[in-house]
Amino acid sequence: MFDLVLRGGTLVLERGTVAADLAVEDGKIAQVGPELGAGREEIDARGLHVFPGLIDVHVHFNEPGHEDWEGIATGSAALAAGGGTLFFDMPLNSIPCVLDARSFDAKLEALRAKSLTDFALWGGLTPHNLERLPELAERGAIGFKAFMSNSGLPEFPHADDYTLYRGMQTAARLGLPVAVHAESDNLTARLAAEIRAKGGKGVRDYLASRPLLAELEAIQRATLLAQETGCKLHLVHISSGRGVVLAAEARARGVDVSLETCPHYLFFDEEDLERLGAVAKCAPPLRPQAEQEALWRAVLEGSVDLVASDHSPSSPDLKENPDFFAVWGGIAGVQSTLAVLLEAGFHRRGLPLEAVARLTAHNPARRFGLGGKGGLEVGHDADLALVDLDQPFTLRPEDLFYRHQQSPYLGHGFRGTLRRTLLRGETVFLDGKPAASVQGQLVRPKS
Repeated sequence: MFDLVLRGGTLVLERGTVAADLAVEDGKIAQVGPELGAGREEIDARGLHVFPGLIDVHVHFNEPGHEDWEGIATGSAALAAGGGTLFFDMPLNSIPCVLDARSFDAKLEALRAKSLTDFALWGGLTPHNLERLPELAERGAIGFKAFMSNSGLPEFPHADDYTLYRGMQTAARLGLPVAVHAESDNLTARLAAEIRAKGGKGVRDYLASRPLLAELEAIQRATLLAQETGCKLHLVHISSGRGVVLAAEARARGVDVSLETCPHYLFFDEEDLERLGAVAKCAPPLRPQAEQEALWRAVLEGSVDLVASDHSPSSPDLKENPDFFAVWGGIAGVQSTLAVLLEAGFHRRGLPLEAVARLTAHNPARRFGLGGKGGLEVGHDADLALVDLDQPFTLRPEDLFYRHQQSPYLGHGFRGTLRRTLLRGETVFLDGKPAASVQGQLVRPKS
């Protein structure tokens, strides 16, 4: 007798879908097939699609230190509410930032105590901690994150070319990727100073200070450094179709680069930023509709490797400044990634369900060396998201599990309602409510 059997669901596999039972034993998928044997627990999954649990490789849960912006308990509950079972927490905006073994251990302690889902940790790459990268790797860091422009935090300065070069050399030796926020600091800083000196402080002024050119130039520079050092490069939150083209060209010449975009770049454009205001501010910013459509074409063609939320909320007061440059730049969206891909991708554009699974589970697990995660295969962890594809819903503030119920997705209608999320075969979210019976674990890259 199995521990658990899901009956009659449509399993979303990497290369298609199949109607079958799925059995779980000791937290792992034990068997897939028709009319499997009995389970101590059984779930009727008829009429539901079973996805591998989402792996969100880019979140800012901010704890310890900035729990008033977002916390581990609330952030991981929101992830589970969106079908997620594993997140990679960024080294900022927690206090201290994760720049050495001691700060890694402090965040790890908080995560082990409070996370509803599994987790991994990024370490930081700044001019101040180049010599600390090996100790972060030893602790289990999934990779190293660097900003090529101002991060917004003085304790996490941007990485100049020398820092990136040396950091990538070390990362290549350690066998870990470097993730970069690719915007030119020189361009964005000088343009912002010029615009602000003339009194600019509106949405269009902010957009003018962070042109697409700043992203394209940084992508070219980052891929060149990765090519020279042999480093695995991960380009976070690519906002444009042209950015994907540049990165794909680098991959064609042998650069080991993976491409990430975010649901907000696929769902909103710069006209929405003017309409929504601060709740939709991010960096790189939302782009014109033509660039968004080019980004969608890249997703549909398979040129984008994965979609991650870049969930980066703040306390509400930081979103209320009349000077748009001073407004906190970050979007709260960890709960909506799957909803966006199903509504704007599957329902509107014909994005295959197996592509949704690749973008959110298969590819993240493969890229970051997470054997046993990210798929509905025998021997993998039973991390599952059960979805009613045709059931519509409108996102309301009371549906959000964030610390603060603010998000640009509020009020939007989606088709595809999450019914249940399971972590290693145990339910962590069911019909609108989290279940705190499971404690998340640190996931390390496998050599």
